[in-house]
Amino acid sequence: MASNLEMIGRDDVDDLEAILAVTNTDADEIAHNVTSHGDAIFTWDYERSRAALGKLYERAKKSQWNAQTDLPWDTDVDQEHVVLANALANNMTFGPELDVAGTPFANWGDKEWLEFGVQSQNWTLSQFLHGEQGALICTAKVVETVPWIDAKYYAATQVMDEARHVEVFAKYLDEKLSGHYPINAHLRLLLDDIINDSRWDMTYLGMQIMVEGLALAAFGFIQQMTTEPLLKQLLRYVMADEARHVAFGVLSLQEYYQELNASEIRERQEFAFEAAVRMRDRFLQQEVWDHFGIDVKEAVKIVMQAPERKTFQALLFSKIVPNCKKLGLLDAGDGWLRERFTELGVIQFEDWVDTGEEYASLDEVAKDREAAAATA
Repeated sequence: MASNLEMIGRDDVDDLEAILAVTNTDADEIAHNVTSHGDAIFTWDYERSRAALGKLYERAKKSQWNAQTDLPWDTDVDQEHVVLANALANNMTFGPELDVAGTPFANWGDKEWLEFGVQSQNWTLSQFLHGEQGALICTAKVVETVPWIDAKYYAATQVMDEARHVEVFAKYLDEKLSGHYPINAHLRLLLDDIINDSRWDMTYLGMQIMVEGLALAAFGFIQQMTTEPLLKQLLRYVMADEARHVAFGVLSLQEYYQELNASEIRERQEFAFEAAVRMRDRFLQQEVWDHFGIDVKEAVKIVMQAPERKTFQALLFSKIVPNCKKLGLLDAGDGWLRERFTELGVIQFEDWVDTGEEYASLDEVAKDREAAAATA
């Protein structure tokens, strides 16, 4: 059994110094190379034998949308106004509701907290953008490496989805917001691990279940809280795609994991835990504090004391935990992953609806397009 040090590079999951020691050393580089292992698999069996994947493929074909023409890009976005409106709509106040005397925040007023809100939005959307490019590369790898024709068909539609997501987030950042941030070091490490692994199901687990599962929860959280109509509609469209993507992972891995032995399942559990920790760590926004010239460790310690912060971080796992349970990973091997998720404070989501059952209700884009076509 791997130790925490072997899986995540530190013994204590909550070791803040170790978390912040992971930094992006080539933030100014344009290209980042990762060796991609794995065989490209041809299959000469063209029989459509997986009905659930076939149904998902048909839904995906009907749900394609155009990032350039299907969204109201003429919407004016005033970032400062959006930050203020979001705070008002969600009963939020500027700054942590904590004692900041003697801290770098002691002299911050509304102006500084308003700018923090702007930079936080830039950072968040930038990480979504980078994560979507990771999904684009991983899904192209799935097309190459998965052995089933039904899975290749569906994965090909997801490559198009992910290209559209990269396009739409890049356009929103370039035209509506006020700055890009480089990829967070923890997110980059996770994407590197997923791409580097030679086993096709690890690409599924890392991207379809873990990264896409967290993204679906994060998108839903922001979509509910934002008052900005273009972003709200953009996220709704992206969420409809993401729900199918996670369902694709659940449907495929549920079948495959029945063939694996206990040792192989433990490897998948450990990988899921490593991915969960890295995704949790990426939301500390180190790069934003660097932007303001504030000591990152001190800033993170203060912000992490806010009760709403812990609630937000936990909610990010509301899709991941039930999906891991559906795959049998939660309780395999005497409940090893259950114990790890309990330590992370996210086990309470285990009985929430898994995405394999949920995707049909979330996939509203296809229904909207079908309705529009019927009335045209």
